[in-house]
Amino acid sequence: MPIDVAAARADTPACEGQVFLDNAGSALSPSRVTRTVIDYIEREQQIGGYAAMEEAQDELLAVTASAGALVGVPADQVALQTSATAAWLRAFGSIPLQAGDRILTTKAEYASNVLPMLQAARRAGASVEFIPDGSDGTVDPAALATMLDERVRAVAITHAASQNGLVADANGIGEVLRRSGSTAWYLLDACQSLGQLPVDMTEIGADFIAATGRKFLRGPRGTGFLAVSPRVLNVLEPVPIDMFGTAWDGDQGYELSPTASRYQSFEMSYSAMLGLGAAIDYALTIGIDQIHARINMLATTLRSELAAIPNVRVLDRGSQKSGIVVFSCPGADSWSAVRELRAHGVTVTAITRPTNPPDVDSYESSCVLRASPHIFNTEDDLAALVNAL
Repeated sequence: MPIDVAAARADTPACEGQVFLDNAGSALSPSRVTRTVIDYIEREQQIGGYAAMEEAQDELLAVTASAGALVGVPADQVALQTSATAAWLRAFGSIPLQAGDRILTTKAEYASNVLPMLQAARRAGASVEFIPDGSDGTVDPAALATMLDERVRAVAITHAASQNGLVADANGIGEVLRRSGSTAWYLLDACQSLGQLPVDMTEIGADFIAATGRKFLRGPRGTGFLAVSPRVLNVLEPVPIDMFGTAWDGDQGYELSPTASRYQSFEMSYSAMLGLGAAIDYALTIGIDQIHARINMLATTLRSELAAIPNVRVLDRGSQKSGIVVFSCPGADSWSAVRELRAHGVTVTAITRPTNPPDVDSYESSCVLRASPHIFNTEDDLAALVNAL
């Protein structure tokens, strides 16, 4: 069933009076998400943080269940996190590395993932290697197959890149790892894909899925989650551990929780986590397939309209593309262009070199922008961006 756009806009009153196309950055939340956060904060003000947390235990547990439903796993395989980066670091940090180990990743990987890989490899005497792209410009599962050996300790993939519209073949990567019999740990950064693309952890075969709340899921900032495989719970432990998911015996021993809570920390904004749950439930109620269809339609339309503007180049690549539309246009500075567009009532964001230097250098432009529509956006919103450009 097609999405009721009028209802989606009514649920997102902030979208009126502006053209908001930065949902891959920090999306506009539905009113119920904001209301959930405010209600909990007010309750904390009334009875204190600990009492409010105890009172909301069932609702907080329901957040992990909703997150699990989103990626197709039980609640006990989900740990709440403060961001996708925090989730990814907890996951990667739990993988023991030693001299000679190899870490394989993609050329489109996000810098905040590449940097800790490089640091960990330098400390352990391991190496970080980039899997070649295929003819469509996305990571090539067949190339990965030729690189695997017993020294490959981790394979880290960004599902949907933030600096272009590509979608990596996460299922294909998982299939290669399964067929090869590799024991490498498979980390999937789903920061930009969850909320706009169907993601099934079991089908993909990932050991870890890291996610944020603030992008296409439309939750609050400072939220995210980490989903882990049963193999992770049987073998790995996070570094460092926290008393939320680990019990100290009072002497020299400790016992890890049998669930993903071992990857969760006690201190976080519980109001924000309840808002994350409300955002996930909102998306699940509408249907991820329906959300994907509308975002894809808007993004495809926008690419076509941008390509018709003189001196504007659409930079997205890949056989499958996401709702992230990256393009270059005349101008000396990306952020200056962002501010000019904002003055015209249109919100997009800038793509800059620190995100992924090789990709951004390849664009050969000093002005690269990113637009990312969501279900509340309309064709008139796309036209407003085109006209402003």
